[in-house]
Parts: sequence; structure tokens; C-alpha cells
Amino acid sequence: MRAVFGLVLIIGVALAGGAVYLARDYITQHQAQLAAERQAAQEALENAALAGTTGVIVSNRTMKYGERLSEEDVRIVNWPDEAIPEGSFVDMAVLFPENANGDRFVLRTMEKDEALMEVKVTKPGESAGLTSQLEKGMRAFAISVDVASGVSGFLRPGDSVDVYWTGTVSSNYDGGGTEITRLIQTNIELIAVDQTAGTDLTGATIARTVTVAATPEQIAALAQAQNTGRLSLALVGVQDDTVSAAVEVDQRKLLNIQEAAPAPVEAEERKCFTNIRRGAEIVQTPIPCTN
Repeated sequence: MRAVFGLVLIIGVALAGGAVYLARDYITQHQAQLAAERQAAQEALENAALAGTTGVIVSNRTMKYGERLSEEDVRIVNWPDEAIPEGSFVDMAVLFPENANGDRFVLRTMEKDEALMEVKVTKPGESAGLTSQLEKGMRAFAISVDVASGVSGFLRPGDSVDVYWTGTVSSNYDGGGTEITRLIQTNIELIAVDQTAGTDLTGATIARTVTVAATPEQIAALAQAQNTGRLSLALVGVQDDTVSAAVEVDQRKLLNIQEAAPAPVEAEERKCFTNIRRGAEIVQTPIPCTN
């Protein structure tokens, strides 16, 4: 009887162990199947997300004007094709060519994860000085300013300004002169304020000089104006593309003084005479004027 009980117990334990083993194997297979399904779903989601994207080179850290650019400073991220900024770099071989004559330098302040664009960095071997910011045919010219003529120190490289000249214009009639203010140049681009050419200035800066990019003809006009009078700058709005008309103001126009008409001159009455001899005496006698 005891032998039968022991045999039944052994068979029961064996059956229970087999059931546990089968259950564990089933659970393991089920979990593996779920993991495979999740992995497949994740890959499908990633593939769907990558569809219609392009790798764009972005900055790894905040970079300021004049810093040397290296491969450690950038990385590639996927951007939607319709949102890629124009002029962005998408190939490391283009940004860092093997036959480059030198390093690239940062021209504008860039925040972390900001796309690198051609306008934000120099060409290989090109310095970050003013020469890299001058377009073909343009020249750099410095204008002396103060707190009033320099828009209270709110000028920044990259801004556009109108230039006004105030001086005395001589008169051809009385030899005197009249002081006038005239708009002489419009939408002139600033490329430097004092010795700073970067756009990462913070707060107001009372500059002594600003440097503009202009054509040789414009520079000749600015040099003549600066040597013969006072120059004042007016800041132009970022999206203002209007063309300013000719502007000239003198004291009479400023105060709305109307020039008085000259008093009429009365014509002197013409008188005619004839000489009549009376003996030894000659007498003048008035007669009517015939011409």
C-alpha cells in the first residue's frame, strides 16, 4: 500500500513538473513573440519617420563669431525634406573637404542643434574678418557716430540704415549760406560696429564708428559728406523694403516760413526837355516825351 502511494506521489510530482516546464516554455515563447512584434513595430515606425527626411549637419554646442569650426562641433540629424533651411550642409565631405586650404570659421552666433548654413561659416581657409562679408564690387567705409547720430547705441552688424547729411549750402545771390539736412544714401548695410563684426552683441553699445558696405561711388559721396558736414543715421526696419524719396529740409521748411514777396518798385516818371536859346542864355523847356 505504501509502495502504491509512493508511486502515485512520484507520478504526480513528475506530472506537475512537466506541466510547469511546459507552461514556462509557453510563456517564454509568447514573450519572445511579443518582443519580436514590438521590435518589428518599432522598426516600421522608424522607417516611416525616416521616409521623406534628409540628414542635415547641425551644431553640437553654442558657437560664437570667429570660432574655428571642427568636426567635433557638428553632427547629423534627420530633418523633414520640406523644412530644411536653404543653404544647409547635408554632406560632411562638403563642409570639411579633404583638399581644403584651411579651417572654416563661424560668422554668426549659432545655438546648439542649429543647422549649419553657408552664410554662417566662412569658406575653407578664409578668415572671419570683414573681407569675408563684402560682396563683389563692395567696399568697407567707416562713419564716425556718437550717441545721437548712432541711434543711441542700438545699431548692430547686419542692420540697414539711411544716411542724412546736415551742412551749409552757399547762396549764389547774396554770398551767404543756408543750413540744410538731406537724405544722401538709403538702405546701407552695417558690417561692423566699432571693432565688432559679429551679430552677438547684447544691450546698447555706444559706438564711435560704424563700418558700412557700399559701392565706390557711394563711398565717395559719404566721404565728401563726412568732410563737409555732419552725418546722422536712421535705422531701417528688418522687413522694410520701401524706397525713400528725395528728402531735403532747411530752416524755412522746418518752421513753415513763407518767403515774403519783394515790395513793388515804383517806376520813376520820365521827363523830357528841349533847349531854347534866348540871346546869350540857354533855357530848358519841358516837352512831351515821344519815345
